[in-house]
Amino acid sequence: MLIGSVVVRFLSLSMYPILDSTEARYAEVARFMAATHNWVIPMLSPHMPYMGNPPMFAWMSAIGFSLFGMNSVAARLPHLIAGIGTLVLVYYFAKHYFKSANMGCIASAILATTSVFLILIGAVSPETSMTFGITLTMVSFWFAWNNKNTLWGYGFFIGLAISLLSKGPIALLLICLSLTFWLLSNGRWLHLKKRLPWGYGSLLFLLLTLPWIVLAEHRMPGVLHYYISSEYIQWFFLGNSQGEFYASIHHHVRGMIWFFALIAMLPWTPLLIIQWVRILKKGGDTEGSSDGVGSYLLLWLFTPLVLYTFTGNILISFVMPSLPAMAMLIAYYQANYPLPKWVYSLGIATPVFLMMLVGGIHFHLTKNYSQMAIISDWKLQAETKTADLFYLHKRPFSALFYSSGKAEARSGDRSKWLSSQTKPFFIIQKSKYSTHYPNWSCEERAEEADEKLIYCKPSPTKVAADTLTNKKDALTEKPQSEDKALENITQ
Repeated sequence: MLIGSVVVRFLSLSMYPILDSTEARYAEVARFMAATHNWVIPMLSPHMPYMGNPPMFAWMSAIGFSLFGMNSVAARLPHLIAGIGTLVLVYYFAKHYFKSANMGCIASAILATTSVFLILIGAVSPETSMTFGITLTMVSFWFAWNNKNTLWGYGFFIGLAISLLSKGPIALLLICLSLTFWLLSNGRWLHLKKRLPWGYGSLLFLLLTLPWIVLAEHRMPGVLHYYISSEYIQWFFLGNSQGEFYASIHHHVRGMIWFFALIAMLPWTPLLIIQWVRILKKGGDTEGSSDGVGSYLLLWLFTPLVLYTFTGNILISFVMPSLPAMAMLIAYYQANYPLPKWVYSLGIATPVFLMMLVGGIHFHLTKNYSQMAIISDWKLQAETKTADLFYLHKRPFSALFYSSGKAEARSGDRSKWLSSQTKPFFIIQKSKYSTHYPNWSCEERAEEADEKLIYCKPSPTKVAADTLTNKKDALTEKPQSEDKALENITQ
């Protein structure tokens, strides 16, 4: 199950295009970064910075583009590698805690077959690197706490840096809350000073994060204020847009994150609930053993869900940092309250579902959420280099990505922009819209699903009218005086 899920996810990377709107937005930011070599400030266009997340996701995909070209595999592969890294950490944790490679495989296989995890590790998303960073932090802290190896103490600070550069202050808040509640129990905080290399570790954290922070603030003063105030207080917790040009507010009932968690953890949600019920019926404690690993994993699992309970501006992907803890918790319950092994065959459903989903997109059996096909039609046209490319009404982010930033949006009120248009242009629009553009000769060049690619060039009457206008302008110009002409010649 573990190997099969990873192989299926790898093979699926090239089977469907970059999808709108979230993945395409992230991919376009990374494409622009790779094209302009601006590795400091993520940008959506030359005049629009993308401040929704720190640049880790863009760095990852931009490196992929630099190595493998502008395609979906290059965009997604670095995120899949981060997902595999998370699986390795979960395997290592379970293997050493239970002293069993079999238990390590069980824990990582559960995570690999968790629905949202398997989907997101093959997508361009900041949640993948953040989940890797948080997992590295929490696994390193546990081993450092139990004096396994001094290097784990430094792994803790590296994980903090990755988390911060992936998702910003919210990632550090999730980690701090989880560890604080666990340390306060049984007076564990009294031993904290000796368990981590605070001096050199803090220096390592600053070396990994401070250069980007300083450069970003230098190039765009106020960026730190934006991340802390606008992005994480106003936009995230209060649900205010605060000048958000590139994303939308997601209005959900507060507490909706718990429903999202039930969906995100499938197919393992019923198994987790069944184990809790079994333990309570037997008079046991769901927190677990005396070393505190049960409560450690529970706090890791529930802290993001509790924190996101207080906002309705959420996505199902926000559950992802909890999923490694869920997988290790199910393995822990299996070791102490075993269920029949056939129960775990539930995990086969996830890669099968993924193959069906990807197959539906690949063979056009589901709605197309990408502009790759019609942009490919546009690239085949002879006039591509000499004509503009417009989208009527809304321009999807995948159009921006696949056209290498050439696609522009135009409003439905054609009088606002058509009168100033001089070059021939392609325009992509819904099939239901009129293809009549006054004074322009237009013809349909391609059609994909419910969209058409239209090519328009000035009609003969428009060319004649423009020529006549230019001649009138030339005739009405006042001739220079003899003195003015002589002055110009002298100069």
